[in-house]
Amino acid sequence: MTQKLIDAFEAKNPGIKIKGEYGDWSGYWDKLATQVASQDAPDIIQMDAQYLAEYAERGALLELKDVDLSKFDLAAAGAGKADGGQYAVTAGMNALVVLANPSLLSASGVSLPDDSTWTWDEYKDRAADITSKSQAGVYGSGPFVGDASFNLWMRQHGKSLFTEDGGLGFDEGDATKYFEMQTDMRDAKAVPPASVITEDSSAPLDQQGLATNRFAMGWVWSNQLAPLSTASGQALEILRPPSVEGDAMKAQQFYKASQFWSASSRTKHPAETQKFIDFLANSVEAGEIGLADRGIPGNSEVRAAVAPRLTPTDALTAKFIDDIADEVGEAPAVPPAGSSSVTEVLTRYAIEVHFSRMSPQEAAKKSIDEIKSALA
Repeated sequence: MTQKLIDAFEAKNPGIKIKGEYGDWSGYWDKLATQVASQDAPDIIQMDAQYLAEYAERGALLELKDVDLSKFDLAAAGAGKADGGQYAVTAGMNALVVLANPSLLSASGVSLPDDSTWTWDEYKDRAADITSKSQAGVYGSGPFVGDASFNLWMRQHGKSLFTEDGGLGFDEGDATKYFEMQTDMRDAKAVPPASVITEDSSAPLDQQGLATNRFAMGWVWSNQLAPLSTASGQALEILRPPSVEGDAMKAQQFYKASQFWSASSRTKHPAETQKFIDFLANSVEAGEIGLADRGIPGNSEVRAAVAPRLTPTDALTAKFIDDIADEVGEAPAVPPAGSSSVTEVLTRYAIEVHFSRMSPQEAAKKSIDEIKSALA
């Protein structure tokens, strides 16, 4: 698909040639770090939020002053800002969602409440009920142990994962309450045992519990609805995550760029590079090639143009993104330099809590110490 995007751009710009370079996720960031360190970075870089500030502050990224973002939603445009400049353009917008497997729900005889009004306690109780009424090896909910659910939890409690100045937006007491929530989920058997969580957190998407019909509900990014529906063979339902107050308008939901397009500050072709990124961001033709694979297009006109061409599943994702527009809170702060390990840290300590090898307070203290050390 990416090569088709390149071909379409070259057809319109015969004087510009682009060489694509494939990379799988697991080795991509190590390879990019090596390329940047050896001053051999590609002109165009596929970027992620957790690395954006790190590369921008090191002067490794080109400020994208010539890419038009006038048709982007404010949250979509702002997501690519770091270190005082526009160093990335979103390739697509996502939201954190709960996917539900209707087949497993039906088999358990448990129905779900209105997703605009359910609370965390209701989520726990329904998930635990599903687990108890399902066959062995099927669980009401999959785990949610990384930075995304952590940040949503903190936002709903008036805090955040990071602050705009690059510090932590929560303290040890806040983190302790989050890990206590994890123990509540564990003790109620709303989520799988720690051994299953460990296995699932490192498994490829098509081998995780939602894909293999072992989890009745699971926490993912919205653009994963299509591949997970295909893998599971089920018409998975897309739902809002629960909230503290049982009110979606106060749930502090947020949009996240699924991926970004950035450019190397050392490129010898800054004009051509930005022209290609502008094409990716603003061309209807590019939108019709990419559709929703990298998330819902940030450009509102492109989003409207491609809507009729989306698969039924991707159309559900697009509708969900539009449906929650009035419920979305302020965009999360861009993760500061040194924060790329935060997901792994929060996941690891949550799993320690699920194994009962560490108390919530211990997990809170140690995770904060480790994150602060990484940021320093």
